[in-house]
Amino acid sequence: MKTIHCLFIFLAACSIARAQSQVPSATSQIKTAVLAAPEDKRDDATVYGYDPNGKFTKLRKGSNEMICLADDPTQEGFSASCYQRDLEPFMVRGRELKKEGKSFQEIFDIREKEVKAGKLKMPKEPTTLFVYSAPNGDYDAAKGTVENGSFRYVVYIPYATAESTGLPLKPEAPGMPWIMDPGTHRAHIMITPPVEE
Repeated sequence: MKTIHCLFIFLAACSIARAQSQVPSATSQIKTAVLAAPEDKRDDATVYGYDPNGKFTKLRKGSNEMICLADDPTQEGFSASCYQRDLEPFMVRGRELKKEGKSFQEIFDIREKEVKAGKLKMPKEPTTLFVYSAPNGDYDAAKGTVENGSFRYVVYIPYATAESTGLPLKPEAPGMPWIMDPGTHRAHIMITPPVEE
């Protein structure tokens, strides 16, 4: 039993050490997180990322309406996102449920129920999420640079439908906007510009 206990402590220590070695500096995280935001919003955005132990934390308090999330160092490739602050309750709830181990569908269903019950607030106006990613890993954490990344834009418009927006349910041409999850709290317009070769 003592051997198992020691082994558990050793593995936990290794896991923490690995997480610490993977987490870029706060400066690097901030620099790359704001790449997802429009240029005129970057300097004053609030940024969340990870402390040296891998714990999700606020890295910088901003003064505008934009909130940015740094790349998760435990995931392959690079992905940063920024969103308008009225989406924060929706995003925070999603992170909480994910931390509890809920699946994508469980998170969707719980938030849908909570929005309908008035427990979770969604924005009254359309609000945007910006995503900048480099899935092939063209990311230098030490330098805080990302190359060959691409953008995706998501405009949340709760309970909108194809009929209320005039948008199709799938893109019919490269980069064409379309509506996803219509008629739900998570209804959103997807815009994925074609990636240049």
